Amino acid sequence: MVFQGKKLINDPNDVVTEFIEGLVETYPGMQFLDGFPEVKVVLRADVSRSTYDKVAIISGGGSGHEPAHAGFVGEGMLTAAICGDVFASPPVDSILAGIRAVTGPMGCLLIVKNYTGDRLNFGLAAEQAKSEGYKVETVIVGDDCALPPPRGIAGRRGLAGTILIHKVAGAAAAAGLSLADVATEAKCASEMVGTMGVALTVCTLPGQVTSDRLGPGKMELGLGIHGEPGAAVADIQPVDVVVSHVLDQILSPETNYVPITRGNRVVLMINGLGATPMMELMIASGKAVPKLQLEHGLAVDRVYTGSFMTSIDMAGFSITIMRADETILQRLDAATKAPYWPVGVAGNHPPAKIPVPMPPSRSTKSDESLSRPPQLNRQGQILEVAIEAAANAVIDLMDSLNDWDSKVGDGDCGSTMYRGATAILEDIKNYPLNDAAQTVNELGSSVRRVMGGTSGIIYTIFFKAAYAQLTASSQSIVTAKQWAEALEASIAAVSKYGGASAGYRTLLDALIPASAMLQERLNAGDDPCTAFVLSSEAACNGAESTKHMQAQAGRSTYISGEILASVPDPGAMAAATWYRAAALAVKEKYGASS
Repeated sequence: MVFQGKKLINDPNDVVTEFIEGLVETYPGMQFLDGFPEVKVVLRADVSRSTYDKVAIISGGGSGHEPAHAGFVGEGMLTAAICGDVFASPPVDSILAGIRAVTGPMGCLLIVKNYTGDRLNFGLAAEQAKSEGYKVETVIVGDDCALPPPRGIAGRRGLAGTILIHKVAGAAAAAGLSLADVATEAKCASEMVGTMGVALTVCTLPGQVTSDRLGPGKMELGLGIHGEPGAAVADIQPVDVVVSHVLDQILSPETNYVPITRGNRVVLMINGLGATPMMELMIASGKAVPKLQLEHGLAVDRVYTGSFMTSIDMAGFSITIMRADETILQRLDAATKAPYWPVGVAGNHPPAKIPVPMPPSRSTKSDESLSRPPQLNRQGQILEVAIEAAANAVIDLMDSLNDWDSKVGDGDCGSTMYRGATAILEDIKNYPLNDAAQTVNELGSSVRRVMGGTSGIIYTIFFKAAYAQLTASSQSIVTAKQWAEALEASIAAVSKYGGASAGYRTLLDALIPASAMLQERLNAGDDPCTAFVLSSEAACNGAESTKHMQAQAGRSTYISGEILASVPDPGAMAAATWYRAAALAVKEKYGASS
C-alpha cells in the first residue's frame, strides 16, 4: 500500500536550505555560507580561518538525519557541517567551501561516514584542499553491526555512533591538541563503537509517497539510516526482546565487530530515528542498562537518550555501544555549545550569512606560468609527447572498453574515458608543460570537468594526489624518482578514498605493479626510459590478470565469476593502455637519453 506522505513543507527541493535558515535563527552561535542552493554549509559564528588557532572538525553528509550534522556545530564539537541534499552526499565544492571557511594553520579533521559517495567526495575535497596548502586528515566511521562481515570494499555503514566521534574529536581539538593527535583519538574511538537499528516503518522523503513495505505487525532489524533494507523482517516483539537481540548482535564474539568484553566500561546511546516518542526511547534505555550490566558484565558509565541521527520520519531506534576509558569519558564530558548535545544558548546574534570563501589566489604563479609557454624545455616536450600518446590510446580503445564494461558493468567505461581523453587533447594547448606539477594539476581539472561517475572522481583524486606530491619539491625539473613517488602517492590516495587495493579487480591492479616495477628498476640503476617501459609491461600484465580475480569493488561485484573470467577489468585495461602508450611514446622519441 502506498499513499502521499504528509509533510509540513513548501517546495520539496527547498527543504534543506529552509531548514538551515531556521537553524541559524534559532541558535545564534551558527552561521551559514551564502551559497544556496549549491553550497549548504553551517559553521560556527565565532570561527574565522584567519584567526582560528585550533584544529577544525568538519563532518557532514546527506540531509534528512537531523539534528545530524548541523545540529552538532558548536564550540567543543563540529566547527562546520556540510549539508547534502536529502540522503545525498554533499558535492565536492561545498566541502571545499567549508574547509576554506574554518581551517586555520592547525588544519582540519574530516569525519566521514562510511558510504561510497561520502568517501569519494570528501576524499577529493581533501586532496584539493591539501594542494591549496591546507593540512587535512580524514577519519572514516563505520559502526554498523547489523549485517555479516561483507565481501569487497563497501564495509560497515556509518550510523549514530558517528556522533560520539564528533564529540571526542571536538573536545580533543578544543583542548588544543595537534591535528595528528586529534585524528588519532578520533580513529581510536571509531574502532571502539558499534550500532544497530530497529524500525517499525520506513521513512518518507519530502514530496514522495509513503510505502509501508514492512506491512502491519512487522518490524525490520538492522536497516540503514536511508531506509535501505536490513538483516531481517520479523514480527513486532516487546521492547525487552528487541533490546536483548540488538545488544547480543552488537556484542557478538562471532562477528567481533567491537572490542568489548566482560568487565569493560561502556557508553550507551539510544537514538530515535525520527518518529519515535521520547517515552519509547526512555523505555529502551531503561531496559538496555541492566541487560548490559547483568547479562554482559559491562559497566555503563554514560547514557545518552534522544534523537541524534534520524532517518527523517522513521519509527524506531538504534542502539550504540562504545567502549570507554578515562580519556573517552573526559572528551564526552567536556563542555560544548553544540545545541543538540544538548546545550544552552548565549551571546549576541551575529549576521546569519557570510560570503562563500573563494579559492586562494594564485599570487605565487603568474598567468604566464599557468598557460602554455612559448617554447617548451625538454621536460615540457616529454610531457607533451606522453600526454598526447596516452590520450589517443584511450580514444582508440573506447569501443573495446565499452564492450568489456557491458559484460561486467554498466557499459560506459569507454565513453567515460573517451570524454576525459578528448578534453585533455583539447586543453593541452593551454597546459603549462614546462611546469610538471601544474600540468598534472591541469590534467585533474580537465578530467573533473567532463568525466562523470566514480571514474571521474577517482582520476581527479589520482591527479590531485600526484600534484600535491610533486609540489612538495622546490625543484623546477622533476626527476624520475620524484615521478615514481608521485605515482605511488596517487595510488595510495585512490586506495584510501575508494577503498580498493591489489586484487580487487580495479585500475589499481594495473597501476600497483607498474609502480612497484618502476621503483625497482630505478633503484637498480636502469635509465628512466627503460624503467618506464618495463613498468608499463607490468601494468599490462596486471590488467590482464584481473580476469582471474573475484570483483570486490564497483558493479562487477554483482557479476558471476564465470563471466568475469572471460573479461578483464575495463578500468584496469584503460589504465594499462594509457600508461603503456605514454611509455612507448617517450621511448620512441627520446630513447635511453631521457
